Amino acid sequence: MFLRADRPSLHATPDADASPTPPIMPPTALGEFLGTAILMLLGNGVVAGVVLDESKSKGAGWMVITTGWAMAVLIGVLVAVGLGAPGELNPAITMANLILGSRTFGDAIIHIVMQLAGAMLGSTLVWLHYYKHWDATRDPDAIRSAFCNTPAIRGAGPNLMSEAIATMVLVLVANAIGSRGAAGVTPASNVGPAMVGALVWGIGLSLGGPTGYAINPARDLGPRIMHSLLPMKHKGPSDWGYAWVPVTGPLIGAFVAAILWGLVGL
Repeated sequence: MFLRADRPSLHATPDADASPTPPIMPPTALGEFLGTAILMLLGNGVVAGVVLDESKSKGAGWMVITTGWAMAVLIGVLVAVGLGAPGELNPAITMANLILGSRTFGDAIIHIVMQLAGAMLGSTLVWLHYYKHWDATRDPDAIRSAFCNTPAIRGAGPNLMSEAIATMVLVLVANAIGSRGAAGVTPASNVGPAMVGALVWGIGLSLGGPTGYAINPARDLGPRIMHSLLPMKHKGPSDWGYAWVPVTGPLIGAFVAAILWGLVGL
């Protein structure tokens, strides 16, 4: 279904000579928006539950966080695909698809904008869901971690490399899941979203330690914007000095992965 600038009256007579009104945005835009919003609601929701004071899941640990994020990816992709979108939910994935020729430039820009907007909505819903817990939590770093990423050991070069490597794995393996070669030996066509969720789970467990594995520019930037805007009694700064790393690193990793896949992929 296209979103159009004009909506004729129910009683209007069609003009056979009139050319169709071009769509304002691709029909996939809504799916990318809502899929990303669900991704962030469930993904940052599990982080908030683990780090915020007075939460029943306080202190549940890294395994719970990575598992929650894997489920968030699965459910977010299913929502997007159900609405006719590709389920990218990630500007890095969208950029890789653009490089590989499966996305037009115009559609890619709209997808990225909708993904960022969806991430902002999802993180706002997390804020509403845990409304009483923000004031109960006095640690500003814990509050910020429920929105965006902070490295375990700060260092621009190593942090950038970690995000790039993790995102390169994401893009390469996601393309392998959907490849013709994999379709011959796996049920990828039926359980692709579950396999991508498992991939993100594996990335979190194996590669998430240094930076928290943003692997998605919208996943970090959208919630960081909302962290800076939403009222929370004990929040600290939004750490904008680090914000470029979880945006640039995934884009670098996706670019390298797309080039590699274009050279050797099937």
